[in-house]
Amino acid sequence: MPATARQLPEEPRRALLFDPSNDERLYASLHVDDWVFDRITSSSNNLALLKQRPYSVGVALLPSGLSEEQRERVETLLGVDEHLSWVALTNPANLDDLEFRRLIYEHFYDYFSLPLNNSDHLRFALGHLDGMSKLRGVEDQLQPVEEFHMVGASKQFLAIFEQIRRVATVDAPVLIRGETGVGKEMIARAIHQRSQHRGGPFVAVNCGALPETLIHAELFGYEKGAFTGAYKRKIGRIESAQNGTIFLDEIGDLPQQLQVYLLRFLEQKTIERLGGNQSLTSNARVIAATHVNLEEAVSEGRFREDLYYRLNVLNIDVPRLSEREHDIELLARFFLHKFAKEQGSSVRGFTRQAITAMQHYDWPGNVREMINRIRRALVMSENRMITPRDLGLSDIDTSMEIEPLEQVRAHAEEVAVRSCLSQSGNNVSQAAKLLGVSRVTLYRMMDKYGIR
Repeated sequence: MPATARQLPEEPRRALLFDPSNDERLYASLHVDDWVFDRITSSSNNLALLKQRPYSVGVALLPSGLSEEQRERVETLLGVDEHLSWVALTNPANLDDLEFRRLIYEHFYDYFSLPLNNSDHLRFALGHLDGMSKLRGVEDQLQPVEEFHMVGASKQFLAIFEQIRRVATVDAPVLIRGETGVGKEMIARAIHQRSQHRGGPFVAVNCGALPETLIHAELFGYEKGAFTGAYKRKIGRIESAQNGTIFLDEIGDLPQQLQVYLLRFLEQKTIERLGGNQSLTSNARVIAATHVNLEEAVSEGRFREDLYYRLNVLNIDVPRLSEREHDIELLARFFLHKFAKEQGSSVRGFTRQAITAMQHYDWPGNVREMINRIRRALVMSENRMITPRDLGLSDIDTSMEIEPLEQVRAHAEEVAVRSCLSQSGNNVSQAAKLLGVSRVTLYRMMDKYGIR
């Protein structure tokens, strides 16, 4: 019996079809391979379908002569589910209407002209949107991704997820390298959360932000009377991280005289408070991060070679945001939803032009810059969809450098498969459940993309 079940044909994907004009002729002529449409009309007004089935894609039939009431119903439905992506089918003459163009621009991923002589283009668009929806689903499933704002499905970032899992189980120093703003502290927190020290505190110290005269006292603490103004004993950051993790950000900026004390701690797991003569044991795990090329710093005499080798036991290199092109949209939508909820904003997404502009931007400030631009856009935007201008980015001609939709869909499908396998620890049954497909279908997809 199980063998027979595996041979059953794959169930077509389902999309929501909104037909406010209740045009039976249009509905009867709509045939798209591999897709089944669940229809809602203005007369039935049956929005219960949205609660019964989590649709990822919707198609709206918008023929000529939409009344004001019908247009309001369209806008109402489009705002019901922020995770539902829409495609419009309409007569070209409707685009002469300014309000209609605004409706399409602000609420739809794409539109196609009626009559629909070739359904392949619509099928490609639906496939792309369905693939992006799976990526958003993977984003919600991943832990501790959501807690620490670590969102990504590119091959580079999936490799980092795997490195995090590996190094978290080993009680040895970790060195995280990457440009400012790429999320090194978030990676450190994820390692801590998965390690045997997760029950203890996570203490972060920015070695480049503290005055040189205070770093020793901050890291190792001091005894009462150690210096003028030391009226009582102070516990240092390393000591306060007992049974937990001490995160030393921008370790490349640590003054050389402090490097000696840190080296001793790494070698002996002991510290001495400033002004004290008692050695204290600390079992805090050390995770360091830097944007400085430490190899060059060692060769130039700015960083101790022995300390470098003590820190560089396990290492993770974090790529620039612009090198993770396929993570940009996921990150942008994640932060938009997070900050929109915090600010009570009515903004519900990005225009297609905004997504294209973000994908073509170099992001010199990496993820931190993206966060700042999205926060500003939520304040500055006058529409329900954020535009390139709201983000302070140049509008890009969307007709240039566009990948074929079939290629985009294939990439989205591949990263969704890799993400779910990574999340489930390569358990095929669990990954298939996350994707909403059968094990046989998942095996077929794995074979297609060369995943073992």
